[in-house]
Amino acid sequence: DLEYATSLFKVQEMAKESIFQDLLEILMSASSEIEQAYKDSCELVDLNTCLLLIAECFRCLRNACVECARNQHVMRYIGEDCFFEFLLIYFSGFFSALRCSLQFLGNIAAGNGDSQNSIWKCAFPDLFLTCLMYSDEKIVAYCCMVLFTCLDSEKVRELLDPGNLTVPLRVLKVYKEQLESEWSFLIVTDHLLKCPELVKALYAKLSNQERVTLLELMMAELSEKNPVTSEEMNVFMRHAEFLAGCFQEKCEAVLKLTSAADAEDEEALVTIRLLDVLCEMTSNNGQLEGLQALPGLLETAIDTLRLTHLAGKQAVNIFTATHMTGQEEISHPAVGFKSHLIRLIGNLCYKNKKNQDKVSLYIFLAEL
Repeated sequence: DLEYATSLFKVQEMAKESIFQDLLEILMSASSEIEQAYKDSCELVDLNTCLLLIAECFRCLRNACVECARNQHVMRYIGEDCFFEFLLIYFSGFFSALRCSLQFLGNIAAGNGDSQNSIWKCAFPDLFLTCLMYSDEKIVAYCCMVLFTCLDSEKVRELLDPGNLTVPLRVLKVYKEQLESEWSFLIVTDHLLKCPELVKALYAKLSNQERVTLLELMMAELSEKNPVTSEEMNVFMRHAEFLAGCFQEKCEAVLKLTSAADAEDEEALVTIRLLDVLCEMTSNNGQLEGLQALPGLLETAIDTLRLTHLAGKQAVNIFTATHMTGQEEISHPAVGFKSHLIRLIGNLCYKNKKNQDKVSLYIFLAEL
């Protein structure tokens, strides 16, 4: 009967409320039996049957809630406790039940603010974090789907709490480990990057490899669109100020790349990505004026160019103007670093007399 109901809901059959009530009763009964078995530390003879029953219940409810406001409303009206029943499922270790229950939560949350708030209340942060830690890629992907669906600007600010930072940190790890994960990508680009304070807090907690990943995601977002609203402009400039500060603080790390042994130095790779992002940011005329006024950025770029040029003259290395260009050098992470510095300097001087005069002064002093 359950399988029949599941198949009916695939075509969005408008079922009576009694069917939903029956499904919830089956779900709660099976879940309670499993919970009691765990509490009593006893074996449940029909464990697999119960788990299969739970999976089929959630499969049926999942189908019923796909873009169907009426069914979503009915589910909330007669069975909000099903969200709490779901919290028991992850103890089972039965992937099929967990996958279906996550899909159900994603479908009942889609376009339904009340459901999103209910799920968030009972699943954040512990349940989300638990599911994000699973080895099963589908469970992680479905969890990201639910998380993305529930997030809004107000909930994103909840992530700023030090105890909640583990959730966005884990999402970034998921993206880094599973680059094909569309939902983790969307969580970062559509939500996390919209909050400069959160980006700053995350950056402080990330490893250098993870910082490179975050900066690459920012590059992807910058290349997709340009900020147009005053709010987006404000977010853009706060990101720019923060990243410019990071670049100014760590720019000399790139000099480690003069040694072949340090060709993969992670701190230096972060510096390279910071420069890439700043070049992209200063290539947008709409925001260029604000970036040109950032204190110390132009001076840092000029000093770094001077130091890398000097390092290339003192010994043959990746910064040497006339060194061999074999395949190893072509693939070196610092290839193009000096040209990117020149690009940044040029952008910061574009139609800006004050910055042009600064560069002229630096050139004059260098010739003395």
